[in-house]
Amino acid sequence: MILIIESGSTKSDWVLLNQGEKTYFSTIGLNPYFHTEQDVEQAIKGNSELYSLNNQVSAIYFYGAGCSAEHLNAIIERGIQKVFTKAIVSVDHDLNACAYATYNGEPAISCIIGTGSNSCFFDGEIVSEKVPALGYILGDEGSGTYMGKRLLADFLYHRIPREMALAFQKETGLDKDSIVNNVYKQPNANVYLASFVPFIQKFSETTYVKELVLTGFKQFLDVHVCCYDNYKNYPVHFVGSISRIFKNELELACKHFDIKLGDIVQKPVDGLVQYHERYINKLETK
Repeated sequence: MILIIESGSTKSDWVLLNQGEKTYFSTIGLNPYFHTEQDVEQAIKGNSELYSLNNQVSAIYFYGAGCSAEHLNAIIERGIQKVFTKAIVSVDHDLNACAYATYNGEPAISCIIGTGSNSCFFDGEIVSEKVPALGYILGDEGSGTYMGKRLLADFLYHRIPREMALAFQKETGLDKDSIVNNVYKQPNANVYLASFVPFIQKFSETTYVKELVLTGFKQFLDVHVCCYDNYKNYPVHFVGSISRIFKNELELACKHFDIKLGDIVQKPVDGLVQYHERYINKLETK
């Protein structure tokens, strides 16, 4: 049995491969910047069906947000190893998962726009990153955290449409003190900020939201796609919920930069599994 995991900061999708059959599980997003190995262990144990496999899995491939350095990957690896004691555990960056999940045989730029945002270039052999992801405070342009941050700031600055402001107050009951407390004093502020995307989506036809989203996407493309040499010559793929939810604005932003829009994949784990299956088959035939 093999487990393949694609983890953002909000949610982790787990797929069990067992003799050609696939079984799906989910846990909270596991990011080594915000979670300890104990958090990882408890998240797995919190899913009883997943936990019941602890002695049956032989290999685990985990791709996650924040897994960009050995000392960070080790946090996730140790947490998983505490539960799946008999498995060989591999932890890698979610950018690699993005590249593999969208690969269709030709070089391309692949982007993540979900809770956070990032990009890479994949030529079929090497995944390369031109500019770093700077997280929700300095970066994450166009992401769920970007949109949530903009919404909260504009709400407190009285810069959102009146109807939207009244609906926000009625639905959330939030005020300045509670917002500031959640953003600056509570853990997982990035997930908190991105949690307002469903509210933003309700007003997706308003000029305010269209401009907010389009501005964020343009900033993302300017920083994370236009940085690649000859970027106009390659398809640009996207994974993540935000790119799917606001597909129309993404198309407009790509047209603005004359970018060749490729595939938009909300849940990359299926493409990631397919890539692994092709890769494993190649190994078996050698």
